Amino acid sequence: MNIEQLRDQEEALRNKIRKLTDEQRRGYYRQERRQLKDPDTFAVLNYFFIAGLHHFYLGNRLRGSINLLVMLIGLAMLPVFAPVGIVLLVGIFVVELPQLFKSQRIVYAHNLATMRQILSQVSKTDAL
Repeated sequence: MNIEQLRDQEEALRNKIRKLTDEQRRGYYRQERRQLKDPDTFAVLNYFFIAGLHHFYLGNRLRGSINLLVMLIGLAMLPVFAPVGIVLLVGIFVVELPQLFKSQRIVYAHNLATMRQILSQVSKTDAL
């Protein structure tokens, strides 16, 4: 998704949030402050630790675990069979490098999904 589409989605969500009752809005914003992620933190984790820590930051434990495991295997293979270790490390780097350049959009999309989920929860709470 491009940044304009993300902004349009955010504007639609913000319009729905404005329609909540005062109590619902307070609950929504309380949860939003706790759950939204910072794109700069995601980028720093990706830049300094290509081992997949940025995936853990967004809650994607499976992908983070796979990246970490492949990187550790690659590092362990370097002294034993360097070509395989190098291929694994370069492979992780090639897969993760584009995420560094798209970190703003990735986190923006993640945060929008989180906002939708919070909005849904807050709206259901009042209906009960």
